[in-house]
Amino acid sequence: MRTALVLVLALVSAPHVTHTEVVQKLTGFARLPADSFASGPTSGQFIAAANGVVPPFPGRQPIQGFSAVLRAPNGDFWVMEDNGFGSKATSPDFVLRVYRISPDFKTANGGTGSVLVKTFLSLRDPDMKINFAIVAEGSVYPGSIIPVDPDIRSQRLLTGADFDIESLREAHDGTLWFGDEFGPFLLHTDATGKVLEAPIPLPGVQSPENPFGGAANLASSRGFEGMAITPNGKFLYPMLEGPVAGDDQQTLRINEFDLGTNRYTGRTFRYHLDVAGYSIGDLTAVTDELLLVIERDQAQGAAAQFKKIFLVDLGEVDASGLLVKHEVVDLLNLADPLHLGGPNATFRFPFQTIESVIPLSQNELGVLNDNNYPFSAGRTPGSPDPNEFITIRLDRPLPQFAKAKK
Repeated sequence: MRTALVLVLALVSAPHVTHTEVVQKLTGFARLPADSFASGPTSGQFIAAANGVVPPFPGRQPIQGFSAVLRAPNGDFWVMEDNGFGSKATSPDFVLRVYRISPDFKTANGGTGSVLVKTFLSLRDPDMKINFAIVAEGSVYPGSIIPVDPDIRSQRLLTGADFDIESLREAHDGTLWFGDEFGPFLLHTDATGKVLEAPIPLPGVQSPENPFGGAANLASSRGFEGMAITPNGKFLYPMLEGPVAGDDQQTLRINEFDLGTNRYTGRTFRYHLDVAGYSIGDLTAVTDELLLVIERDQAQGAAAQFKKIFLVDLGEVDASGLLVKHEVVDLLNLADPLHLGGPNATFRFPFQTIESVIPLSQNELGVLNDNNYPFSAGRTPGSPDPNEFITIRLDRPLPQFAKAKK
């Protein structure tokens, strides 16, 4: 998601957070250049120039906004883009896609540090399962006189004005589940991206962008940001990025969704942000009970002060009923003795939005940024950020970061 760039004035450590002083180690680095495109409908017709990039992009779609990552065969990965340019108004010509990529990590054993983009799947609704109007049904893009691209219309492709997808998981039956911020909704597709059923709302929670109208009790762009699936395939855990009206402003809800019944169970967990106004970037399962959470401030570049990954155990809460957070990685303080990521011995991942984490083994994580193309410039001021994919070696297996249950 896109948020205003702010400077964090203080870091507050809550008593239910355990910290580690160990500096974890960068073991792999790969970069996809900012100006990476794939063929498709003309995009960027509703955004302004930024960081030296002048839109629109005729006959092209930028490969950007990575907000979820899954394993693919043969060492490849699937990476999901978000809604594109940050809002409904700016993204009606951005097609929602999931790309298959093959990173050649720069490691101690060599590697080019490049990323090969192989193919993609596009989200689409040919069977008209979505129960509200989508961009593909109009003759012109909303609020404009620009005709909707013929491919969007004929294939009923979904765009960033229809959904703001921020998370993706694959169920055991091979179907895909997406977490959306506009509803917030769960969106269910087959393995090719074809919508299988109407979007599933979260009972009692509604964002300002909800297509059905009504009173919102969630701030804009604060819907489902991260979403875990348990390894046993039974549950999804979609997580809101912002507090629901009436909740503590530092507390976010994690909701339990039963894949067997296709319903929310009513069971929720509460995650406490270090500072009100921080955001979460991803929620990923390690086991059926252990989940990884990316938590970050809103700053980028030299101003970035807080970009961390925590481990939580669904069976471990403090006296206030909040999940206990165990710090695993400080993404602004990674050891890089081999200079895989640059000339310094300490590597920083200083991006405004860091929205993908994947366990590669019990001792290694993969992490990707959302580069908000062309708006974010956390790596080099004045230049649009690339998509970076890093791997991190941990000093101990992930389960050991959590306390033993009492």
